[in-house]
Amino acid sequence: MSQAPVRVSVVIPTHNEAQSIGRVLAELPAEIVTEVLVVDSNSTDGTPEIASKMGARVLPEPRRGYGRACLTGLAAANNPDVVVFLDGDYSDRPDELPLLLNPIIDGRADITLGSRLGTQCTHRAMAWHAAFGNRLAAALIRLLYGARISDLGPFRAARSDVLRRLELQENTYGWAVEIILKGTLGGFRIVEVPVSYYPRIGKSKISGTLNGTVGAAWFIFSLIMRYYFRRRRAGIPRPA
Repeated sequence: MSQAPVRVSVVIPTHNEAQSIGRVLAELPAEIVTEVLVVDSNSTDGTPEIASKMGARVLPEPRRGYGRACLTGLAAANNPDVVVFLDGDYSDRPDELPLLLNPIIDGRADITLGSRLGTQCTHRAMAWHAAFGNRLAAALIRLLYGARISDLGPFRAARSDVLRRLELQENTYGWAVEIILKGTLGGFRIVEVPVSYYPRIGKSKISGTLNGTVGAAWFIFSLIMRYYFRRRRAGIPRPA
């Protein structure tokens, strides 16, 4: 992969991100991004129009679910080598995309995850309960699956052939862990890299609401335990 031009598709789920989507698209490194797919869920503030004017390919996805939006973008990507997933709220910095790509292009990783919980996470960028939940979920995954991760950040990348082999199905916030769990159980190399993280523009649909927080926690932790007990029943040993 490092000896040939790499086709990179970026998938950005959105819902009413008019205040931020322009900055996200403007800061994507155009020299390495082949296509940008904005998967929009019923925005009423002009988000799709802004994205389209800036050259993104806009895919309407009226059905709810963060994972569903990611899967819609993945299915529509035009023959990429690597797919990058990025939120449209400008909390992650799009110009840091090479940090996620380099381990894959260099042949050191099949999947990369951006960790927001290092020194690059600015003060109050993440609500305390969101940071706590992410650390707890990551610790549980380390304990049960042996994956060396610290965060479930949305800024992530993966080889497209690996994504196809994982046969991802989660339509909800369980998407955040499905890639990690299936990737680990499948023996793929998952590498975590530190990324910057800033307060999002606009209100969070997850940590900013009680229903969003409880719903995300339920989907994430139930999926972690479901795959663990499924593996135990099948007699599959813990990944090295």
